[in-house]
Amino acid sequence: MKNICDWNNCKDLGEYKAPKEKDNSKKFRMLCLKHIKEFNKNWNYFSGMSDSQVTDFLKSDMTWHKPTQSFSSSDNFFKVLWNNTFKFDHKDIKAFEILGLNVGMKWVEIQEKFKVLVKKFHPDMNLGNKKYEEKLKLITLAYTQLKNTYREKIDT
Repeated sequence: MKNICDWNNCKDLGEYKAPKEKDNSKKFRMLCLKHIKEFNKNWNYFSGMSDSQVTDFLKSDMTWHKPTQSFSSSDNFFKVLWNNTFKFDHKDIKAFEILGLNVGMKWVEIQEKFKVLVKKFHPDMNLGNKKYEEKLKLITLAYTQLKNTYREKIDT
Protein backbone atom coordinates (compact mmCIF):
# COMPACT_ATOMS: atom_id res chain seq x y z
CA MET A 1 0.00 0.00 0.00
CA LYS A 2 1.38 3.35 -1.03
CA ASN A 3 0.99 6.50 1.05
CA ILE A 4 -0.30 9.73 -0.40
CA CYS A 5 1.45 12.92 0.75
CA ASP A 6 -0.19 14.24 3.92
CA TRP A 7 0.06 17.89 2.81
CA ASN A 8 -2.99 19.94 1.92
CA ASN A 9 -4.41 18.73 -1.42
CA CYS A 10 -1.15 17.04 -2.52
CA LYS A 11 -1.61 13.86 -4.56
CA ASP A 12 2.08 12.85 -4.81
CA LEU A 13 3.56 9.76 -3.21
CA GLY A 14 4.42 10.28 0.51
CA GLU A 15 7.79 8.58 1.00
CA TYR A 16 9.35 10.65 3.82
CA LYS A 17 8.49 10.64 7.51
CA ALA A 18 7.85 13.92 9.34
CA PRO A 19 7.16 13.98 13.08
CA LYS A 20 3.72 15.07 14.22
CA GLU A 21 4.96 16.05 17.69
CA LYS A 22 8.23 17.10 19.33
CA ASP A 23 8.22 14.32 21.92
CA ASN A 24 10.04 11.81 19.68
CA SER A 25 6.99 9.59 19.65
CA LYS A 26 6.40 7.20 16.81
CA LYS A 27 3.64 9.41 15.44
CA PHE A 28 4.57 10.81 12.06
CA ARG A 29 3.07 11.75 8.75
CA MET A 30 4.27 10.86 5.28
CA LEU A 31 5.25 13.64 2.88
CA CYS A 32 6.48 13.85 -0.68
CA LEU A 33 9.98 15.18 -1.46
CA LYS A 34 8.75 18.72 -2.18
CA HIS A 35 6.80 18.98 1.06
CA ILE A 36 9.38 17.28 3.30
CA LYS A 37 11.86 19.94 2.15
CA GLU A 38 9.34 22.64 3.04
CA PHE A 39 8.61 20.96 6.38
CA ASN A 40 12.33 20.66 7.27
CA LYS A 41 13.00 24.26 6.28
CA ASN A 42 10.33 25.50 8.69
CA TRP A 43 10.76 22.93 11.49
CA ASN A 44 11.97 24.44 14.77
CA TYR A 45 12.12 21.95 17.60
CA PHE A 46 12.66 24.74 20.13
CA SER A 47 9.75 26.97 19.11
CA GLY A 48 7.61 27.85 22.11
CA MET A 49 10.43 27.11 24.59
CA SER A 50 12.01 29.71 26.84
CA ASP A 51 15.77 30.28 26.83
CA SER A 52 16.13 28.35 30.09
CA GLN A 53 14.14 25.40 28.69
CA VAL A 54 16.39 25.31 25.61
CA THR A 55 19.50 25.45 27.84
CA ASP A 56 18.14 22.64 30.06
CA PHE A 57 17.39 20.54 26.97
CA LEU A 58 20.90 21.04 25.56
CA LYS A 59 22.52 20.11 28.90
CA SER A 60 20.36 17.01 29.12
CA ASP A 61 21.22 16.15 25.51
CA MET A 62 24.89 15.76 26.49
CA THR A 63 23.90 12.61 28.43
CA TRP A 64 21.35 11.41 25.88
CA HIS A 65 18.54 12.57 28.18
CA LYS A 66 19.36 9.83 30.66
CA PRO A 67 19.69 10.39 34.40
CA THR A 68 23.28 10.58 35.59
CA GLN A 69 25.11 10.33 38.89
CA SER A 70 28.20 12.10 40.06
CA PHE A 71 31.30 9.95 40.29
CA SER A 72 31.24 10.45 44.05
CA SER A 73 27.79 8.88 44.34
CA SER A 74 28.04 5.77 46.51
CA ASP A 75 26.22 3.55 44.02
CA ASN A 76 27.91 4.81 40.87
CA PHE A 77 28.73 1.73 38.78
CA PHE A 78 32.19 2.89 37.74
CA LYS A 79 33.14 3.92 41.25
CA VAL A 80 32.08 0.53 42.64
CA LEU A 81 33.97 -1.26 39.86
CA TRP A 82 37.08 0.88 40.37
CA ASN A 83 37.10 0.50 44.16
CA ASN A 84 36.61 -3.24 43.94
CA THR A 85 39.40 -3.61 41.40
CA PHE A 86 42.27 -1.87 43.16
CA LYS A 87 41.06 -0.88 46.64
CA PHE A 88 42.93 2.43 46.67
CA ASP A 89 42.92 4.29 49.91
CA HIS A 90 42.86 8.06 50.20
CA LYS A 91 46.63 8.17 50.78
CA ASP A 92 47.31 6.53 47.40
CA ILE A 93 44.93 8.89 45.63
CA LYS A 94 46.51 11.91 47.34
CA ALA A 95 49.97 10.66 46.33
CA PHE A 96 48.90 10.48 42.68
CA GLU A 97 47.61 14.06 42.94
CA ILE A 98 50.88 15.33 44.44
CA LEU A 99 52.87 13.68 41.67
CA GLY A 100 50.46 15.05 39.04
CA LEU A 101 49.59 11.57 37.78
CA ASN A 102 46.40 9.76 36.87
CA VAL A 103 45.38 6.93 39.16
CA GLY A 104 46.14 3.59 37.55
CA MET A 105 49.38 4.37 35.75
CA LYS A 106 52.09 1.74 35.29
CA TRP A 107 54.88 1.68 37.85
CA VAL A 108 57.51 2.51 35.23
CA GLU A 109 55.62 5.70 34.33
CA ILE A 110 55.42 6.66 38.01
CA GLN A 111 59.17 6.17 38.39
CA GLU A 112 59.88 8.31 35.31
CA LYS A 113 57.66 11.12 36.56
CA PHE A 114 59.31 10.93 40.01
CA LYS A 115 62.77 11.32 38.46
CA VAL A 116 61.65 14.36 36.46
CA LEU A 117 60.12 15.98 39.55
CA VAL A 118 63.22 15.30 41.70
CA LYS A 119 65.42 17.03 39.14
CA LYS A 120 63.02 19.94 38.85
CA PHE A 121 62.57 20.58 42.59
CA HIS A 122 66.00 19.57 43.94
CA PRO A 123 67.51 22.36 46.12
CA ASP A 124 70.75 22.31 44.11
CA MET A 125 68.78 23.18 40.99
CA ASN A 126 66.88 25.99 42.79
CA LEU A 127 69.63 27.78 44.72
CA GLY A 128 68.57 26.20 48.03
CA ASN A 129 65.10 27.77 47.93
CA LYS A 130 63.11 26.37 50.91
CA LYS A 131 59.86 26.42 48.88
CA TYR A 132 61.29 23.89 46.45
CA GLU A 133 62.80 21.85 49.27
CA GLU A 134 59.35 21.46 50.88
CA LYS A 135 57.83 20.51 47.54
CA LEU A 136 60.54 17.87 47.06
CA LYS A 137 59.75 16.42 50.50
CA LEU A 138 56.08 16.09 49.54
CA ILE A 139 56.99 14.47 46.24
CA THR A 140 59.30 11.99 47.97
CA LEU A 141 56.64 11.09 50.55
CA ALA A 142 54.06 10.59 47.81
CA TYR A 143 56.41 8.37 45.82
CA THR A 144 57.23 6.33 48.96
CA GLN A 145 53.52 5.89 49.65
CA LEU A 146 52.93 4.50 46.17
CA LYS A 147 56.07 2.38 46.32
CA ASN A 148 54.89 0.75 49.56
CA THR A 149 51.26 0.16 48.56
CA TYR A 150 50.45 0.67 44.91
CA ARG A 151 53.38 -1.05 43.23
CA GLU A 152 52.40 -4.41 44.73
CA LYS A 153 48.84 -4.03 43.44
CA ILE A 154 49.77 -3.40 39.82
CA ASP A 155 53.02 -5.27 39.26
CA THR A 156 52.10 -8.69 40.57
